[in-house]
Amino acid sequence: MKEALDPLTGPTITPSAQVSIVVIAFNDAGHVCEAVRSALAQGPPGETVTEVIAVNDASTDGTGAALDALAHTEPRLRVIHRDTNSGGCGTPRNDGLRAATGQFVMFLDSDDVLPPGAARALLAAALEHDAPVAAGACVRRELPAHRDVAWQPGLYREPAVHHCPEDSPQLVRDTLCVNKLYAREFLSAHGITFPEGRFTYEDFVFTARVLAAAPRVVTIPDRVYVWHVRRSAARQSISLDRKDVANWQARIAAHRASVQIFQDAGYKALAHAAGTKFLDHDLRMYVRELHTRGADYRTEWWRLTRDYLAGFDEADLRAARAPARWLARVVLASPAPRDLGRLTQLAARPGRLLPPYAEADGRAVWSKDLPEVELDAIGTKPMHRLPVTIDAEPSVSSPGVLRLRVHDLYGRLAAAGPESIDIELRRRRDDRRGPVHTATLTPAPAVGGSEACWTAEVVLDLAALVERGGRHRADPEPWDLMAQVSCVDGAGFRAALRATGPGLRRRVLPSRRHAVLLVQPYATTGGALSLRVASGPRSVWRIAARRLRG
Repeated sequence: MKEALDPLTGPTITPSAQVSIVVIAFNDAGHVCEAVRSALAQGPPGETVTEVIAVNDASTDGTGAALDALAHTEPRLRVIHRDTNSGGCGTPRNDGLRAATGQFVMFLDSDDVLPPGAARALLAAALEHDAPVAAGACVRRELPAHRDVAWQPGLYREPAVHHCPEDSPQLVRDTLCVNKLYAREFLSAHGITFPEGRFTYEDFVFTARVLAAAPRVVTIPDRVYVWHVRRSAARQSISLDRKDVANWQARIAAHRASVQIFQDAGYKALAHAAGTKFLDHDLRMYVRELHTRGADYRTEWWRLTRDYLAGFDEADLRAARAPARWLARVVLASPAPRDLGRLTQLAARPGRLLPPYAEADGRAVWSKDLPEVELDAIGTKPMHRLPVTIDAEPSVSSPGVLRLRVHDLYGRLAAAGPESIDIELRRRRDDRRGPVHTATLTPAPAVGGSEACWTAEVVLDLAALVERGGRHRADPEPWDLMAQVSCVDGAGFRAALRATGPGLRRRVLPSRRHAVLLVQPYATTGGALSLRVASGPRSVWRIAARRLRG
């Protein structure tokens, strides 16, 4: 049950300094002061934020010294130094929570930042609606590109009041603790803390404990947290460090604990929603990366996943989106890893179901040897939700040329009649739209019992991609490609292109406008086609120098 807020009038209550912000840090001297300053900058002193508590989890670099130096000039900053490292994020957050004196508390990680006005917006919403929990929008910012990707955007499109989480089970999809403000009295009254010690994904459990206590939750569309993603960092964050199967094991343990919390509280809808979230989000994310892992990882991952999914009931599977439940059923039906190429592509966003398209007793199934894995909903899903595969093969002999093949899917496309395809390029760092190339789709005859398909060829204006950047760039600029297919019957759909063929390699091309272009078509982790483009001789020399140094 939700109650809409008025986005025009806004809150009428002026918040006073009532918020404690807990910042945790371990060996992060390079970023922690930026995080702390973003917390201190949440309005003038004396307004909104009464204190910032930085917990140094026994760092061995200059983190402690940097915090102490900052505390000498910032009277609202208190520093807690732990003698021994806790091994996780839960213990230092609990230390900060116990030390907090504000009526409300927020949490911040040392490598992230709070945007201006975040604490004020959350506090105003909490006070206006007497809500012990207020949550706002978070973005994942890819660095150094500064590309922002919204986190769980469906929850924060408009302001709302959720009077009971059991009536708004979609709230379980946001497992973050850092984009929220909590009333300390509420946390204390219900004994809500983080798991102690080396507990990975501690925020899963904390969030479950909060929702199981049945608070009124107010959600606002304001951006209140910037989650920095540094994929090239020497020490990866927990959410990115997934190369060891122990990370997946820890994620399962945290999810299992969360579901148990909801079940013990008697909240069946929340437990069910948590199971669906695991399939739609967690399972798809890890399957998408399976092809990059070694054989031992895959075998153990498959065993762990199969054992855990065995405890899911049919209602959980059916509530998940079709790609996720199909993935789960393949894992459950096979005792050993199989079809990793097809599984990876299906787990991508958007998903692509690769041929062959098998049938058993008139039913669409995963394969002839797994007829029990039915691809339910293939015949009823709307066209724009179908996991259509479009192969894109960069030409080896003609740079800029893409050969496209649109695969039919159990006759659904044939019935609609694909007639044209638009290839749209978007600059990854800011999602800015680039050139659009249109081509006519031509039916290709089925050969040897293969499925029907349609083909086309487009020529990309590679020089235009450089000019859209607004300046010559010595470093290659990534561009993502999307296809929009239009059909005779008026239907249509968007899909990512699957990168195929031997043309996925770096090339130096002559250019009348830029002397040379450096172009590299490549496959993303999920198998989609992307391009890197740079202009000018300097880009060639820089890339060559890097390869020599490497």
